[in-house]
Amino acid sequence: MSVEFCGLRLVHPVINGSGTFDALAAREAFGTALNVEFPFAAYVSKTITLEPRRGNPPPRLWEASGGLVNSIGLPNKGLEGYLAEDLPALASLPVPLITNVMGSTAAEISELLEACDARAEIAAVELNVSCPNVKTGLDIGADPRQLEEVLRTVRPRTGKPLIVKLTPNAADVSACALAAEAGGANAVSLINTLRALVLRPVSRKGPSAVPERRPWLGAGTGGLSGPAIRAVALAQVAAVAERAQIPVIGMGGVSTAAHARDLLDVGARLVAVGTESFRDPVAGAKIARELAG
Repeated sequence: MSVEFCGLRLVHPVINGSGTFDALAAREAFGTALNVEFPFAAYVSKTITLEPRRGNPPPRLWEASGGLVNSIGLPNKGLEGYLAEDLPALASLPVPLITNVMGSTAAEISELLEACDARAEIAAVELNVSCPNVKTGLDIGADPRQLEEVLRTVRPRTGKPLIVKLTPNAADVSACALAAEAGGANAVSLINTLRALVLRPVSRKGPSAVPERRPWLGAGTGGLSGPAIRAVALAQVAAVAERAQIPVIGMGGVSTAAHARDLLDVGARLVAVGTESFRDPVAGAKIARELAG
């Protein structure tokens, strides 16, 4: 089941989705056993931004029918904290490290890529383009023209493989993938969460009272993941793989080897496990074993 991906030789095609598996916390819980059977063939860090982020106000999670709506808000220590505190520990994992970064301007992204390029511990970089551009207010990854322009600007800042994590909340995801390829991306990954809204349960204070229906999540909206988005993920991965020449990482609702196989069969080179890892921290290893069998 070994696979070549952007110059990296991986022992199998299963990796984690960014932000869905805390390797440092898992090491504290499982100790050296984590190195004996690490669930993934490569480890993707949670998203790193230039400045530290506290994340969104609570509540941050809602268990939906067939999935999970989250509004975590990308809490992280910032670039400086990541390089000084997290990177040394993550570098000791028994698999290649892919660092996920996000910025709202080309200048921010360039600084993040330059810092990652200087660190030999980082094997590749994944760029999350779901961040709104500070000038337009639109997701960088939702506009093919803007996405290609940004990538042409930042691509020279690193010689490492650059993966672009596409947003599914776009009019034409395939066009965005082609724009990423034209801008210099070595691979694309999809899908990210689907934009979602959850309302607070109905609460009546009297027989004639009108219930106040406010958003449940502290930030208002969130992102839907898990089995509920599997069919959408399969359709988008298939469409992108058919048109793009660069490798595709497929994700979205993968909880069994059969789900992973579906994504591989429509053209994905690798498969990422996300929400399922919250239910079963070793789901990635089980899926990889079943694929091999």
